[in-house]
Amino acid sequence: MNTKFVSNSNYVLRKVLNNEDCLDIIKDFIESILNINIEEIELNPYLKKREKYLPKEENFGIVDVRVRTDENEEINVGIQFIDGMYIQTKMLMYYAQIHLNQLEYDEEREFARTITINLLDFKYFTSQEYLKVIKIKSNEIYVNVEEVELYVIELPKFDYTKNIGRREQWIIYLKGYENKEIIEEIKNTNKNIKLLDELIEKYWLEEKME
Repeated sequence: MNTKFVSNSNYVLRKVLNNEDCLDIIKDFIESILNINIEEIELNPYLKKREKYLPKEENFGIVDVRVRTDENEEINVGIQFIDGMYIQTKMLMYYAQIHLNQLEYDEEREFARTITINLLDFKYFTSQEYLKVIKIKSNEIYVNVEEVELYVIELPKFDYTKNIGRREQWIIYLKGYENKEIIEEIKNTNKNIKLLDELIEKYWLEEKME
């Protein structure tokens, strides 16, 4: 994994990304992973507002946003790194937190489906693909059968390819490569990755113990 994320990846990225100035970075990442076009994006305030009060086992996740796609669908999206213990439990707990946080918002706001993006710095599934989409169906007729949707990215399974699109740019950056020229090329191509890299550098230079 990219060494800039070492030492509690969720915490560092949560500190860096949870502000309005970083919405373009978040938007670019989500669009590339989910393969959607986002017309509007806004931060959901719950995670940032409550992080000091959440029990340790619930104090996870990088960012929680509400997006509206070019097809006029509203979706809640949460992003998190997961470490090597209780993987399935952490995926489902995080999904439940992001989905049910909608109860905290304005009553006039419609309840939307939720998608979480889960980043793993280790191999977990037996399949060879680095990206897996898990959809959990419900027997309830009033529940959308694709309401529970989890994206899981296993960074070690990604192999470098010369056919680099936006998704591959993000995966290469998050995984980190010994070949610094590849990373520099990606930063020069994708302004949002370059900005995130600069913000993380700035964070580590100014880091203070809390």
